[in-house]
Amino acid sequence: MAAPEVAEVGVNKQFGGFNRRYKHQSSSLGCEMTFTIYYPPAAASGKVPVLYFLSGLTCNDENFIIKAGAQRQAAARGVALIAPDTSPRGLGVEGESESWDFGVGAGFYVNATQPKWKNWRMYEYVTEELPALLRAAPLGSNLDLDRASVCGHSMGGHGALVVGLRNPARFRTISAFSPISNPINAPWGVKAFTGYLGEDRSAWKEYDASELLRGFKGDVKPAILVDTGSADKFLAEQLKPESLEAAAKESGYGHVTVRLQDGYDHSYYFISSFIDDHINFHADALTK
Repeated sequence: MAAPEVAEVGVNKQFGGFNRRYKHQSSSLGCEMTFTIYYPPAAASGKVPVLYFLSGLTCNDENFIIKAGAQRQAAARGVALIAPDTSPRGLGVEGESESWDFGVGAGFYVNATQPKWKNWRMYEYVTEELPALLRAAPLGSNLDLDRASVCGHSMGGHGALVVGLRNPARFRTISAFSPISNPINAPWGVKAFTGYLGEDRSAWKEYDASELLRGFKGDVKPAILVDTGSADKFLAEQLKPESLEAAAKESGYGHVTVRLQDGYDHSYYFISSFIDDHINFHADALTK
């Protein structure tokens, strides 16, 4: 089987490793997609574990790579960072760019079931297509995809929790900054799920981290770390970290740490302040 066609469109050296940006034609999404990988220095001489980072509303694959300052600790710990985009782009679907919290830049890491939004299949892209591409293409030859963890911010924090909880054998650890922890009860989530999944709220639960945690039955339980800022303007209405804590207690999951960081907001200033904690949290599990 021929390797998938992937083109490198940018490269920047950082902390002895390299940020490499790629583009390819996505079969899941029906459009050209970009993603960025930070290869730590250790990747030059052997396989390294990987940490996927799922970004938030309005973002693409570059926001985290440019703003979070994650590469210093990733280089030190020998972990690759993989940052996909957040939605399909350029499809010309009516209304796809009318609002910042739905459509382009707002894929919500679901597989849409509504015909108009049939290409919005970011859950499939992140969990199936992108890992398969990395296994098949030469660019993944120094990535140990069997040692993987997942992290994200805001909408991407929701995505990381959902992806990790639904695939516990594939992700050793899960972490999130300011995640939308209970989207079926948050305005952002209600808008997105109604549009992508339809009016049947029972279908929404498989993409709600609090619901997944509450009903978790698996034997493999990845440790979870969640950080949210106490000065985050979205804390009470959209993020609801207390829902995640309550669900963890109710299910007896037992591996969930939810922290409220005093005075921090929703921005990359917050992420960059605690990204080393998250890199180390994942690296401790990935490099055992």
